[in-house]
Amino acid sequence: MGRTRGYVGRRHWVIELEGVPELVDPVMVAAFEGWNDAGDAASTAVAHLDREWKGEVFAALDAEDYYDFQVNRPTVFMEAGVRKITWPTTRLSVVRVGGEKPRDLVLVRGIEPSMRWRSFCNELLGFAHELGVELVVVLGALLGDTPHTRPVPISGTTSDADLARRMDLEETKYEGPTGIVGVLQEACTHAGVPAVSLWAAVPHYVSQPPNPKATLALLNRLEDLIDVRIPLGELPEDARAWQVGVDQLAAEDSEVAEYVQSLEEARDTAELPEASGEAIAREFERYLRRRDGGGPPASGGHATADGSDSTSYLRDNPSGRTRPPKPPKPSGTDDDESSED
Repeated sequence: MGRTRGYVGRRHWVIELEGVPELVDPVMVAAFEGWNDAGDAASTAVAHLDREWKGEVFAALDAEDYYDFQVNRPTVFMEAGVRKITWPTTRLSVVRVGGEKPRDLVLVRGIEPSMRWRSFCNELLGFAHELGVELVVVLGALLGDTPHTRPVPISGTTSDADLARRMDLEETKYEGPTGIVGVLQEACTHAGVPAVSLWAAVPHYVSQPPNPKATLALLNRLEDLIDVRIPLGELPEDARAWQVGVDQLAAEDSEVAEYVQSLEEARDTAELPEASGEAIAREFERYLRRRDGGGPPASGGHATADGSDSTSYLRDNPSGRTRPPKPPKPSGTDDDESSED
């Protein structure tokens, strides 16, 4: 693609993509650490894409403009005997997805900004415009009343009614507090850029990162949405090990085990009408797609289902292990898994 110059508001930036051809059907995939990222599930998903496809960073937003360094502090490190500083920021990289229908992904990974959210979104939209991005997918994760023993609920939402129909998504009806995921999606909508949010519901009683099961669920849903095959590496095994570990911790406390069982019953009852051929067919198609590809697949609180703030429910005990606390008795069996965007 060579070098493209452009302006975003008053700021001037240069995109360096030496040796990279024109982007093919580019999709921007973004995730931000912080309130929108329970269990670090969303940011880890984008980091996985960047690592598996060896992304090349081509731009970083100016940290001075968007971050409070007393909230997100820079870090000092040594390189070849020289002290250097890494500043909290948001970086953009590009990856080429091969296969029968190759396409490019523009990966956006950073920290939810402390200030100037509208300028922040406008700057990202400037990159999307210059690169010809056709769709923006923002990943998020929230805390919910969902049991760790069941598949991770993934909600796909958009503000575009036509896009919701075409891509089998929910048209968002959420009202309440929002994070940068919601603000960026609305900025895309107002700019005429198709945008989707994918939200993973993370069990509130085991919210400390990492949560490979939620990360895996987000990547599987992203696969279906943009029709690419994502190499999963060790994620499936990590997800199984995570669930076994949480099973063991929950089994140590009868009240926690009883609470998890109540969540399971509520979830199973709610999903009974939907345990139909559509979900089964989707999983079978994913299995066939992977088999035909040959070989194995190559800090503060977080958002909750009602938009409120929540801190981690796990705590350290004197032995140094983490375990679920005794949760409050559920007020009912209604498992509200609506997402905010």
